[in-house]
Amino acid sequence: MSLETVDFKYLNLTPGDKILDIGCGEGRHTIGACLNERVHAIGLDLSLTDLNTARKRYREFEVTEDSCRRADFLAASGLRLPFADGCFDQVICSEVLEHIHDYKSVLREIHRVLKPGGLFAVSVPRFGPEWCCWRLSSAYHAVAGGHVRIFRTTQLQQAIESFSMVRYARHWAHGLHTPYWWLRCLFWSWGDQIWPVRTYHRLLVWDLLQQPRLTSLVEKILNPFIGKSLVLYFVRDDP
Repeated sequence: MSLETVDFKYLNLTPGDKILDIGCGEGRHTIGACLNERVHAIGLDLSLTDLNTARKRYREFEVTEDSCRRADFLAASGLRLPFADGCFDQVICSEVLEHIHDYKSVLREIHRVLKPGGLFAVSVPRFGPEWCCWRLSSAYHAVAGGHVRIFRTTQLQQAIESFSMVRYARHWAHGLHTPYWWLRCLFWSWGDQIWPVRTYHRLLVWDLLQQPRLTSLVEKILNPFIGKSLVLYFVRDDP
C-alpha cells in the first residue's frame, strides 16, 4: 500500500463503520481503511484521473467485499458534500486543506456529515518544513492547485475546535521525506532527475517497498523535529 499519513490506530475502526476520505487522491487512506477493518470507505476527490487510479489499485488488492467491507470512489467537492447529516463514523482529510482558500467551509461540511461522537483525522504540511520549502522555491507552491497557505498548529486546531470538535491526539509523519522536498525545492529548476534528488527519491521508494527497521527507527527519531506532516485527531463533541 502507498504511504499513509493518518494512523488508523487513532480512529478506532470497528466492523460496519462508514468512513469518508475527503481529497482521497489515488486512494491510499480509503484502501488502507478497508485493509485495516471491515468498513465501508468512501473516497472523494475532484480528479477523475486519481479516482480511476484509486479504483484500479483497490481491485489489485483483491479485497473480499461483504456487507461491511467495501470501498467506493466519488467525484465531488469538499465544499458541498453530497451526504446526509451525521452519516459517517470517521472522516479523513489528509493533505487537502492547504490547497483550499475557503477551508473553513470544508470544516463546516465535515462537522455536518460526522456523527456526534464521530472521529476526524486531518493532516497538513507542518509549518517549519513547509516554510523552508517556500523559501527555497517560489515555484513549489505557485503551481496550479498548489498550496495557498502554511498552517500553524494553533491556527488549524482553533479553526476545527470552533466547530465543536475536541482534539484527543497529535503526531507528526514523514520525517524521512522532508530532506527530499528540501532538495527538490533547492534544485527546482533542474527537475527531479538531478543526482541528489534522484538518489534520495530512490531511497524513499526502497524504504516504502522494503520497510526496513533502520529507516523506520530513523523516521521515528526525525518526526518530532522535521516531520513533513502535522496530523491531528478530533472527536465531534456536540449532540
